[in-house]
Amino acid sequence: MSAQQAKRNKIYLSPPHMSGNEQQYINEAFETNWIAPIGPHVDAFETELASYAGSRGAAAVSSGTAAIHLALKLLGVGEGDRVICQSFTFVATANPIRYLGAEPVFVDSEPETWNMSPEALGRALEEAASSGSLPKAVLVVHLYGGMAKMEEIIGLCEKYGVPLVEDAAESLGSTYRGRQSGTFGKFGVFSFNGNKIITTSGGGMLISDDTEALGKAKFLATQGRDAARHYQHSQMGYNYRMSNLLAGVGRAQLEVLEERVAARRNVFRRYSEALGGMDGIEFMPELPGTRSNRWLTAMTINRGETEQLRDCLLAELENANIEARPLWKPLHLQPLFEGTTFFAHFIDGTAVCEELFGRGLCLPSGSSLTEEEQDRVIDIVQAIFASPFAQESISLR
Repeated sequence: MSAQQAKRNKIYLSPPHMSGNEQQYINEAFETNWIAPIGPHVDAFETELASYAGSRGAAAVSSGTAAIHLALKLLGVGEGDRVICQSFTFVATANPIRYLGAEPVFVDSEPETWNMSPEALGRALEEAASSGSLPKAVLVVHLYGGMAKMEEIIGLCEKYGVPLVEDAAESLGSTYRGRQSGTFGKFGVFSFNGNKIITTSGGGMLISDDTEALGKAKFLATQGRDAARHYQHSQMGYNYRMSNLLAGVGRAQLEVLEERVAARRNVFRRYSEALGGMDGIEFMPELPGTRSNRWLTAMTINRGETEQLRDCLLAELENANIEARPLWKPLHLQPLFEGTTFFAHFIDGTAVCEELFGRGLCLPSGSSLTEEEQDRVIDIVQAIFASPFAQESISLR
């Protein structure tokens, strides 16, 4: 392939990957005229997803964000309450806290998983208990598909009697000691956004073993319509239900989920084999006893002028028509959440998530990524690290 051809053919970070069976389910929805946010595909998708995850039930909704909102609502989060939330995540994790008039308390990550630090969480809960203001919930995230230290986090939540919600939006198909992500807390949340490991173009799922609570979630997600012949509403609801049409797409996607996990893990393996031995490159670790779906291959650059080298690499990838992104900017650093409380991993205040943000990026990781496309990415990374600028940065370490 010529340089000009390579320039024309864009490589995306995580594009949708259709199975080929989606059209069959879509056609069924059209033929039966089940297009609205109810229908047999919605029911079947909920049942099939719950069965895959190992939960007693599920509620299909319009987004992962909606699912988090409903979970917090069902836990009684309201005006003036506090919710402990992982800082190193996408803003959609924390926005629903504010929807309900509550305030987030942000907790740092730890180096072994890049996810919620049990040490920082323990200090946050201890301080809250001593002041008589325990949070209404803890929101843990399985970042980029990697599982958090769930045994320690669950133990702390149980010690203080605080319910746990799992933002598993990025980790569908990931496991912890053989158990699927999203099944450890009171509620688990998945996302089917267009860039996720499986997609409905837009959508989410709330799972739980509490089927009564899921019934309430479906009620709230359908504008809170009471069981009456006429339109009657006793409490405020939301327009959050997934359409039958999109649920059909989700059913076809779920059928190939294990194939998608295997493909993304293979993408990670090839990156790791080609780049992992290079001085200054480290990849997101995988906690022993877990399986990450490797939704995105995330890496850090560990050299003297780290941020400049990272930004140089991102610029070169962009120039080659390749999409790559910095790691999530921690939420406690976002202007939206200025002034919020933050508990760092280290007692001296050093924040792991800030370090990761300053030196990390995500490489193209789609399950449809070809080896030829991946080699284009690898070649650029290797070229940048062999450049005089990169070599000079080694001497600055």
